[in-house]
Amino acid sequence: MSSRVSRRRRNLDYWPGFVDALSALLMVLVFLLLVFTIGQFALSDALSGRDKALAQLTTELAELARVLSLEREAKLQAETESSELSASLTSSRSERDQLSLNLGTTQEELDTNQLELAKISADLRALNELKQQLESEIASRLAQLEDKETALSGEKEISAKTQAQVELLNRQLLALRKQLADLSSALDLANAHSADKDVEIADLGKELNRALANKVNELQRYRSDFFGRLREVLGDRDDIQIVGDRFIVSSELLFASASDELSLAARPQLDKLAQSLRQLTAEIPAEIDWVLRIDGHTDRRPIRTARFPSNWELSSARAIAIVKYLVAAGIPAKRLAANGFAQFRPLNTGSSEAAFATNRRIEIQLTNR
Repeated sequence: MSSRVSRRRRNLDYWPGFVDALSALLMVLVFLLLVFTIGQFALSDALSGRDKALAQLTTELAELARVLSLEREAKLQAETESSELSASLTSSRSERDQLSLNLGTTQEELDTNQLELAKISADLRALNELKQQLESEIASRLAQLEDKETALSGEKEISAKTQAQVELLNRQLLALRKQLADLSSALDLANAHSADKDVEIADLGKELNRALANKVNELQRYRSDFFGRLREVLGDRDDIQIVGDRFIVSSELLFASASDELSLAARPQLDKLAQSLRQLTAEIPAEIDWVLRIDGHTDRRPIRTARFPSNWELSSARAIAIVKYLVAAGIPAKRLAANGFAQFRPLNTGSSEAAFATNRRIEIQLTNR
């Protein structure tokens, strides 16, 4: 009986340890689950942050791709403009070479005519000298003949020898007179030929002058029409003037100080200029070789920046900016020319701010090429 009790007690002593171990194991499992849950939450948070960073990088990459596309379009446009300018330059050079060739041909013709005139003049001088010599010889022979006749008239009997000399002198006198007449005819013919050449050259000069005057007058008519249209569309403003054959615009209307970028206010004015110029282009006959000059001018105060080391670069860049805008507006590039004169053609030589403002200008001139 006692042995059963003691055995039962020994059997009952195992359960608390087993329960404690099981409890400890459960706590460890709960702890591991908690650690796993916390780790899972931290990992989810980290992955969420990476997703946000990846989305931001994707957005930045798309923006960079857009900027790159814009740069490529700008580069393509610049290459297109460069090609147009190169084509315009090639055309201008071809026209210049053709004009030089025509001028050379005309100069050769003039040189040939001058050589012919010089030769004719030399022939005339030689004929005049020969005429003078013959006249002197005839006068001498006439004097001799008169002396002989005077001597013979005093004699009552004329010898055969004296008569032969008189006949010989008469024949020589007739031959000399005939030769003198031939020389006079040749001289008259040479004078007439020279006069014809002079008249022909004078007629050619007059015809050329008339043609040039007609071209200038015709272009002057279109220039007046063009300036009249510009005055209508731009209005009567004090800062826009017409002086002679030039249309003068203050630089402040088109550009900011020390800049070659067209202002927003300048674009509507240039659009009106392009519209008038397109209408005029359709009206001017094709045989009139005209060009619209855009001249940039600055005041005499120096500028030294990385983009504009001097006023030369600034004035040229402003003129080129206007030319490019007009080309983009549909004006043929071969009809436009950009020039920069810096501060070396002032309208006012004073040192006041008003004088400087007057000299800062853009001049537009419709003229022959």
